[in-house]
Parts: sequence; C-alpha cells; structure tokens
Amino acid sequence: MYRDLTKGNITKGLILFALPMIAGNLFQQFYNIADTLIVGQALGKNALAAVGSAYTLMTFLTSVFLGLAMGAGALFSIYLGKNDTDSLKSAIVHAFGLIFAVTLVLNAAVYVFVDPILHFLQIPTQLYASMREYLVMIFAGLLATSLYNFLSCLLRAVGNSATPLWFLGISAMFNIGLDLLFVLVFHWGIAGAAFATIIAQYVSGVGLLLFVIFRCKELLPEKRHFHWNKEILKEIFDLSILTCAQQSAMNFGILLVQRLVDSFGAVTMAAFAAAVKIDTFAYLPVQDFGNAFSTFIAQNYGAGETSRIKQGIKKATALSAGFSLIISALVFIFASPLMRIFIKAQETDVIACGVRYLRIEGAFYIGIGCLFLLYGLYRAVERPGMSLILTIFSLGTRVVLAYALAGPVGEVGIWVAIPIGWFLADFIGYGYWFWKGKKILEN
Repeated sequence: MYRDLTKGNITKGLILFALPMIAGNLFQQFYNIADTLIVGQALGKNALAAVGSAYTLMTFLTSVFLGLAMGAGALFSIYLGKNDTDSLKSAIVHAFGLIFAVTLVLNAAVYVFVDPILHFLQIPTQLYASMREYLVMIFAGLLATSLYNFLSCLLRAVGNSATPLWFLGISAMFNIGLDLLFVLVFHWGIAGAAFATIIAQYVSGVGLLLFVIFRCKELLPEKRHFHWNKEILKEIFDLSILTCAQQSAMNFGILLVQRLVDSFGAVTMAAFAAAVKIDTFAYLPVQDFGNAFSTFIAQNYGAGETSRIKQGIKKATALSAGFSLIISALVFIFASPLMRIFIKAQETDVIACGVRYLRIEGAFYIGIGCLFLLYGLYRAVERPGMSLILTIFSLGTRVVLAYALAGPVGEVGIWVAIPIGWFLADFIGYGYWFWKGKKILEN
C-alpha cells in the first residue's frame, strides 16, 4: 500500500508515484471542468463568467488549508524516513486539529463577508446575482474539500498515491452525472451546478475518511498521541504555516489578476474562465509531479540519503522540462479547438481572446513546471520560507506587470506578465540551491 522512495530506481520511482497523483488531480479538475462545460454550453457566457470568477476565489480559499496539509505532509514524510512512528501519529493529531479549526473559521468568515468579497472582485452588475447565488452554495463544500486534501496529503506522504485517485474518480463521475441532471434535466441553472459539485466533494472527503479509518489502522493515532506536544506542534507550524502562506500568496496573486480581468467585462471574463481550465489541465501533471517530487525529497531527507536527493533534483528537472515543452507545443497548436470545447462557436470574440491567452502564456509552461519542483524541494527540506519568497517574486512580478501593462496594451499585458513572473522565480530558486544546497543537506 505504501511506497518507500528512499530505495530503488529514482526515475521509475518518481514516475510511478506521481502517476496516480496526476490522474487523481485530473479527476479533481473534472469538478470544475464539468461546471464550466455544461454552464458555458447550456447557460451562456454570463453564467460561465460567474462560475469562472468563483472558481478563482474558491481556489484561493482552498489554498489556505491545502497549504497547511501540504506542509504537514512534508513533516509526515520526514518522520516516515526516520522510521519514527510515534512522532508521525502525534503529528497527524496536531495537524488535523489545526487544519479543522482553520477550515471552520474560514468557512464562517466567507459567509459573513460574501458581499464585500464580490465588491472587491469588481463583479459586473449583470453577473453579481448569479455569482452570489453560486458562491453561497459552493461555500458549503469547503469542509469536505479540506477533509479530502488533508487525508490525501497524509496518504501520499507515506507513499500511497493511488487511493486518493480512486475516491476522486468516483466523485468526479458523481459531479458530471449530477451536473447533467440538475442543469439540463431539472433546469436548476447555476445553483444546480454548485449543488452537484458540493455532493461530489462530500463523496470524496467522507469516503476517504472511512477508508483511512477501516483500512489504514496502522496510521490511526492511539490514546497517548492525543497529548499536547509542543515540539511537534512547532514543527507543524514551521512547515505548515509558511506553506499555507506560500499557497495563499500564490492564489491571492491570481485573485488580484482575476480582479483585473473582471474589469474588462464579460467577454474577457468568459475567455479567461475557459482558458484557465485548459491551462490548469495542461500543466497539472507537472504540478502533481512537483508534489510527488516533494515526497521523494522529504523521505530521503529524513533518511539522510543526500546523494539520492542530488540525483533526484537533476532527473526531476529534466522530466518536468521535457513534458512542459511538449504540452506547450500542443496547446499552442490546438488553442482554438480547445476553446471551442467550452465556448459556443458563434462566440468568436470570446474564443479569440482565449486563444491569445493560451498562445502567449501557454508557450512557457516550462517556467511553471520548474517552479513547482522548487516549491516541493524547499518544502521537503524544511525551508518553506524559501517557497514563500519564490511565490512573492513570481506573483508580485505578475501582478505589478499586469496592472502596469493592462492600460497601455490591454488584456495582452496581463497574459505576458504571467510567464515573466515564473522565470524570475525559477532563476532565484535554482540560483539559491546552487549556492546553499550543500549546506542545507548537511544540516
């Protein structure tokens, strides 16, 4: 059930561990893809714009507890590498309590501040009511999403990347089926799309919880692990809080870009909503490969396998770069047909806008591919602060340039700013590792 990444062929081990994670995340994207496809084709560009803008907001909110879970997952892997089962179980207790509490507070806050949030996003008047209706419903799924992400990070940390895939696959099928039923048969409109997604999220979250309880009893904490442990809590805070800050900063930057996109009106919003879905699908494999790479590094870091870490960095970079170049070429060539999957053919202005985005930003996926590896690397060697710094450089550059260029050159300025931010962060991240990497591994 669990994979030991401190032994065996590095390339083979990374690929086999990453593949279920990639497949699982692809299924997860079906939640949003199904909404986008069905809403775009059945309800029109205004509904699509609302769902797309809501997706960006939900991604930001989810990033808070996802970052906490990813940071905790790195610590789980380190303890596993050290073969310290008691510390692992104690860390599970403390991390779960922290993440659950944060999720409840966040969920309450978004309901209280839903209208100020919508005003901040500069939602056009004609879209306000639809987006508010969608958000009020979709917020109900935050708890399930938090639960799923925590448990999937736990299982992946101990080398089980396959099980989360199965639960996401099942929930994705639920989402698609219920989308069709609620929107096309019951005619519940945008609320139906939201309701379908919520049900699917609880299927994956609760389902994975039951699996861990009944099939992974070796991971379940015992009574002695429920006692307060200041040292372990500090380790969780050191990794999780900064990883959370990194994930939140990354998605807050994206939210600021979304705010700028919203100011261009429904056409640009709809194009961006569809293009981002394509975008996410395209570079999702390198994102999950970065997470798999992080688990590999953390297990070997805990086990003191310095040479495997050095080899792993070289091989992972080559794999990620090669895949990114192939995907960039495919997206560039097929940008227009890909947009027509989500947008009706007669919406030529929306399609043209989306194609420009994909051919400008999508040509440089190698930048984001390497950046995901750097995030995973620094998180795994207990340097989450460096991941945060890279995010600040990447997103800060993106946001500043987007706002600076949007006036003179329009929406194209927003698209150009994105890869520039990626490559700046890559330069800093790899440069710092070449300078300090040896010292980090010796500590």
